[in-house]
Amino acid sequence: MAQCSLYNRRMRVLLLNLYFAPDTSATAKMAQTVVDALSEQHEVTVLCGRPSYDPTERRPWRLWHTEQVGRVRVIHVGSTDYPRYQMKRRVLNYLSYVALASPRALFVPCDVVLAMTDPPFEGIVGAFVAMLKGKPYVYNIRDLYPDMALGGAIVAPGLLSRIWERLHRWALRRATRVIALGDDMRARIIGKGVAGSRVAVVRDGADIPPAHTSPPELDPEVIRAIRGDFQFVLLHAGNLGFYGDWETLVAAARQLADQGIGLVFVGDGAQRARLEAQAADARNIRFLDFFPGSKIPSVLAAPDVHVISIKKGLEGVVVPSKLYGILAAGKPIVAVATAATDAVSLGARQGFSCGIAPGDVAGLVALVRRLAGDASEVEKMSLAARAAAPDYDRVVELKKFVHIIEEAVRA
Repeated sequence: MAQCSLYNRRMRVLLLNLYFAPDTSATAKMAQTVVDALSEQHEVTVLCGRPSYDPTERRPWRLWHTEQVGRVRVIHVGSTDYPRYQMKRRVLNYLSYVALASPRALFVPCDVVLAMTDPPFEGIVGAFVAMLKGKPYVYNIRDLYPDMALGGAIVAPGLLSRIWERLHRWALRRATRVIALGDDMRARIIGKGVAGSRVAVVRDGADIPPAHTSPPELDPEVIRAIRGDFQFVLLHAGNLGFYGDWETLVAAARQLADQGIGLVFVGDGAQRARLEAQAADARNIRFLDFFPGSKIPSVLAAPDVHVISIKKGLEGVVVPSKLYGILAAGKPIVAVATAATDAVSLGARQGFSCGIAPGDVAGLVALVRRLAGDASEVEKMSLAARAAAPDYDRVVELKKFVHIIEEAVRA
């Protein structure tokens, strides 16, 4: 009976992440989703920085500012707010946030500390905060650092990266539970010396509408903008960052230019300008900006096949969450990634994706030609995608997340 009352009691959760609404980064959106789920039963305090990542509103500087948003208390510390495209100055956002948020966190009553990965060393900070407060620590890894920084050539191998890796491994071992985004990330974390029993997989998932619900209304203008005059369209929708094997995609697309096959990128990122320069003379490669959030169903529905790309060596470092939205839209996937990635392994098991090794331009060209010439295979993969989508229902995944937090406190 005592255990039951402890399990059901209202807990106080302290979430550490630089970005939170009104920021619009991926971690800000996911933090909001997690907070919404946790706050249904528990008290949540979010300790974040001043809005800086394409925020919907700016805030004047204060040492810290506390506001109540529904049942959630949000504390914004007075970090610098350089915009996201000023990469070097963003380091000041990271450092000022940690310098102000860490001591402030020590005075926030809580039963458990939950940290995400903004800034990239937030997992280490969260472990120190939890240790000083004597509280259990749950580490939700969105991107695995310093592996991400090294693999994307953001940080060179050397003393800094070795110290970072050593501290990060300490934080992983210190965590009561580690939440990974996929099986590939979980395997990579276990490879760093963390007991498998302490590493759980909670996928970002997708919103799965109830059965017999009418499909969303699509915008023909969005679909026309993406498809153009191409007969068969490959679409990469999302961030064009350091993790993708973009060169293989561009090289393969060039060889398909005379066959009515187009490669379309929708999105932005650190590598977009370089990619646009590489593809400047390719008539079947186009770049479009992000569409408004309300148009996402139309973007997902527009192509014949979606593309997911992860460089060799970054398996489990990055886990593209767009996978689940693509499945919910009932679209096939071509994954330019190794067999160790979830996009390939899950797709092979459930039939919704085809995997091509990074760097295999000839293999990618042959695969796309085959799909473009075989509507029945594309339809078979589409049906498999729709059948797989309910396995990754966001509501179910969030219940897992909340349960892990509750278990950490109970333990």
